[in-house]
Amino acid sequence: MSSIIVIGAGMVGGAMAIDLAKKHSVTLADVNIRRTKQIQKKCPDITAMELDVLDAASFQSALKPFDLVVCAVPGFLGYHTIKQIINAGKNAVDISFFPENGLDLDESAKAKGVTVFVDCGVAPGMDNIILGHYNEMFELTDFECLVGGLPKVKKWPFYYKAPFSPIDVIEEYTRPARYVENGKIIVRDALSDCELIEFDNVGTLESFNTDGLRSIIYTMPHIKNMKEKTLRYPGHVEIVKALKESGFFSKKKVNVQGQSVSPLEVTSKILFDEWKLGETEPEMTVMRITLKGKNKSGQTEEVVYNLYNEYSSETQTSSMARTTGYTATAIANMFLDGLFTQQGVFPPEMIGKRTACYEYIIQYLKERNIHYIKKT
Repeated sequence: MSSIIVIGAGMVGGAMAIDLAKKHSVTLADVNIRRTKQIQKKCPDITAMELDVLDAASFQSALKPFDLVVCAVPGFLGYHTIKQIINAGKNAVDISFFPENGLDLDESAKAKGVTVFVDCGVAPGMDNIILGHYNEMFELTDFECLVGGLPKVKKWPFYYKAPFSPIDVIEEYTRPARYVENGKIIVRDALSDCELIEFDNVGTLESFNTDGLRSIIYTMPHIKNMKEKTLRYPGHVEIVKALKESGFFSKKKVNVQGQSVSPLEVTSKILFDEWKLGETEPEMTVMRITLKGKNKSGQTEEVVYNLYNEYSSETQTSSMARTTGYTATAIANMFLDGLFTQQGVFPPEMIGKRTACYEYIIQYLKERNIHYIKKT
């Protein structure tokens, strides 16, 4: 049994702590102790801890007893937190999806003799793992990932709910989107190139550019065409674009009756209730991964993986928390079981290239009723 600390007691962090507690000694830490106590009620085996990642001295001290750190803080805190974890000489699995390039910390991790896995969610995350696996078998030319978490009930005006904080979702809508076309990196506005696509079990969804390729731009430069797009119900993009163009996502502070406020902070506060996913609210995760290239016989082949997953009434856990969090806990267990021993910072495609690691994660997710269905 290993000793693990999960940092961040949100919906995904809580799901990961509960899953890891089946096999390990788990401490769940958050700056808000009430959050950790709520998760502890569901799983008394978890130890609750109050912890502020911005208090460097106490944070470093708190990490000392643990074999592994699982980081589930908001994106804007992610890079700083992982840097601190490396400085403390601890191995880590991260799902914070920070905007910085995690590979910049590779030398620091090697110098400390630790292993850090970044972007360990559903996407980025599981799509990278599948890509890494097929990159070993195919001469790939094309990669596309379409992914979205959606409520089962389409509620006007946004037709959207999320297990993440609004500020992290808004970050997806404002960060410029990079994709690769004919071997060149193209930068477009987020929310651009909106198109309607049909999906089994769901119907028509709209897809649009977001900055989801992340590490594979640098680790898979030989793949000439790569794109990641987010999925929402039709109509969502136009409403969000209107907010964006009107300045509601701006970080630049404005004066309102003598008070200096950021439009983004106000918008996030308002959207928190509008976008907040109810604890037992039915929702789903939809993903389609398409890979194309020459197989070992020299023939051009296209492989498609589809994921359709719903809220689990049995465990009362959201689909997005499970598909995101259990990918990370699969990687955590894979590492603790000794299947990956290299030191440094590793995005998920570097895990997928190892067949034993890929098969371990696929099986781990199957056991939790998360199925990636392959079509050739």
